[in-house]
Amino acid sequence: MRSSEKFIFDCVDAYTAGNPVRLVKGPSPELIGASMGEKRLYFLKEYDWIRTGLMFEPHGHDMMSGSFYFDPLDAQNDVAILFIETSGCLPMCGHGLIGALTILIEEKLINPKVSGMIRVETPAGLVVASYIKDQDKVTSVSFTNVPAFLAARDLNVMCDELGNLTIDVSYGGNFYAIIDIQENFKGIGSYTSGQLIRWSRQIRTQINKDYSFHHPLDKNIKGCSHILWGGKPKQKEADASNAVFYGDKAIDRSPCGTGTSARMAQWYAKGKLKVGDSFVHESIIGSIFTGQIKSAVSVGNFLGIIPSIEGSARIIGYNQLIFDPEDPYVKGFQVI
Repeated sequence: MRSSEKFIFDCVDAYTAGNPVRLVKGPSPELIGASMGEKRLYFLKEYDWIRTGLMFEPHGHDMMSGSFYFDPLDAQNDVAILFIETSGCLPMCGHGLIGALTILIEEKLINPKVSGMIRVETPAGLVVASYIKDQDKVTSVSFTNVPAFLAARDLNVMCDELGNLTIDVSYGGNFYAIIDIQENFKGIGSYTSGQLIRWSRQIRTQINKDYSFHHPLDKNIKGCSHILWGGKPKQKEADASNAVFYGDKAIDRSPCGTGTSARMAQWYAKGKLKVGDSFVHESIIGSIFTGQIKSAVSVGNFLGIIPSIEGSARIIGYNQLIFDPEDPYVKGFQVI
């Protein structure tokens, strides 16, 4: 595939807990690599113009996220997924996985070897998911995520408007800076999303300047990409609420699957959750993911957890998106 050629991308649009998901049915670029992690790097090097064209305006928007699907590298697995976002190609995306699997099953694009279970190759590793159907509709998807761990605690970061903040950094498929309620931050209910976005940009830049974060088992997974702001939940069944910043302007409308995994790892490390406990996480719009700590695990020198996440998605439309090399905005743009 070359950017000088004309393409029509056949897409299915959906949302997971309020956050958009776009699955590209085809055409898909041919990716080189012995793993989805290697294929992710190859895509970023050779085909990032496809990501920006599909995610950014005019084909997408600031909150857009999506995925391509491929045949698995290991015949024991059912599918391989590459996540594409406004922020790049994430190693793992929880809401994106729930949405992609819902589309793949409802549109009959894959035929799992075991009914009700899907083995998924992601750039972060193997993820095993299960799903529940009511006739032709997928009503629930749950997945056992990659190992999550608290990478750093009680870091100090200065925010110009809020002052000094104490931050933990936790990994749940991506690195998250977690800002809990504290003296200089009263919780997400006290601020606008515009304020959270503005502060997140500064904090993400500052924390990556002052500290470094590397996955102990994969040198290509590095840097803190997401900011998770905490708050008090509005629903009785929820244990916590959050607003996750990603990309340049986005606040996740869902509770964020990898963010929920990261927060469970944080709570586990601090003694607030134990193996077997459930964790109900509320998003900024009130949607819910239910997490659970399946087991404890070591990740390099870190004590971590194996988390599971459950949520649901809904298909809302079908798109045929034209990539014409004569279009001056075919590779997308952002207004920041």
